[in-house]
Amino acid sequence: MPMKFPHRQFLLAAVCAAYLGTAFAAPDARVASLAAKEKPALLDTLKELVSIESGSRDLEGLEKISDLIAAKFKALGGQVELIDPSAEAYRMEDTPEKIGRVMRATFKGTGTKKIMLIAHMDTVYTVGMLNKQPFRIEGDKAYGLGISDDKQGIAVIAHTVAMLQALKFNEYGTLTVLINGDEEISSPGSRALLTRLGGEHDAVMSFEGASIKDDKLSLATAGIASVTLNVSGKASHAGSAPELGVNALYELSHQILQMRDLSDPATGLKMNWTISKSGSNRNVIPAAATAGADVRVLKVADYDRIEQQVNERVKKQLIPEAKVELKFERRRPPLEATPASIAFAKHAQQIYKDELGRPLGADDKAAGGGTDAAFASLKTKAPVVERFGLQGFGAHSADAEYVLLDSIEPRLYLATRMVMDIARGKTTGGN
Repeated sequence: MPMKFPHRQFLLAAVCAAYLGTAFAAPDARVASLAAKEKPALLDTLKELVSIESGSRDLEGLEKISDLIAAKFKALGGQVELIDPSAEAYRMEDTPEKIGRVMRATFKGTGTKKIMLIAHMDTVYTVGMLNKQPFRIEGDKAYGLGISDDKQGIAVIAHTVAMLQALKFNEYGTLTVLINGDEEISSPGSRALLTRLGGEHDAVMSFEGASIKDDKLSLATAGIASVTLNVSGKASHAGSAPELGVNALYELSHQILQMRDLSDPATGLKMNWTISKSGSNRNVIPAAATAGADVRVLKVADYDRIEQQVNERVKKQLIPEAKVELKFERRRPPLEATPASIAFAKHAQQIYKDELGRPLGADDKAAGGGTDAAFASLKTKAPVVERFGLQGFGAHSADAEYVLLDSIEPRLYLATRMVMDIARGKTTGGN
């Protein structure tokens, strides 16, 4: 039996707008009507996506879901590619040898503006969890593993494109959709492609989900890096011949202590040692020790500064005979708020306010985890803005992840209107 989905609240806003023109302008009737029409179809798409397990290291699942996504965008008329990003991957300690594919769909239009829409298909969940937590709808929420982070983003993009096709709108030059399968492991394979394409487009909209508490876009996120220290010494009996050993734990402790003060509150740079391990037995001088630190930055330039500082400090050893190796990994750059992104977000806020009568935040202070939008912003002055996806909750929670049904129509409306206005040169944040 087909399920009915309520959209009265959204349609009521449209009706009220027609009578209360002094409060806010009426929404575009065609776009509003299509957003309502696409809502049940979007939920069907969400069910399909959530019903495929696609953890970042589950190559079989990622292949299956990337085939599904590719078929959907091909059916919409896109030129579709499935790209293996493994060859140009940035190799970190936890980077798998083989990385999930990237789906790229390209739509050619009659205009000049190049627009890119991005989301990711991978999740943090392991194989087998779907059996206990299938897709379901309860009240005003749709539940499922990865539904908020970030399968809703894929669905919103797909149905935004469907709306544009229904409107016969093709006034853009190029509309690019990029869906990667390695976001949850810091995008080692797709980061180069995201950066390259970000530099070639006039605007990038990223579809991570918005919060249920604060319906807002995001203009800034912190960058994430890690420091790993590996110390090699020499084992010896701790009781009878400690002097014959080289104590890796002593050297590791020295290194941690001399790098404990590198955080800089004035710039938002944070470096904190969080894990360590050494030795095998109480009565053996440890021959090996390792430690890891978490690094957060708000500006790309701070990466260079903190990496230079740790590389200088590590040269000062307590025990010359010990071998010390340091690895600095840039897991994600920060997304920095720019004048172009701020202007772009203001345009989105105006659409939400004037046409839907809804408030929309736009946070230019770094918050939350890292984002692929940051890679897309590295080599461009064009606007790159995050959280065009649905409002949701419970990402990575394993048992409480959902999206709000009432956010579907407004977000479809916003995404479609933004693409239309970018294509027509109406967003002051564009190139």
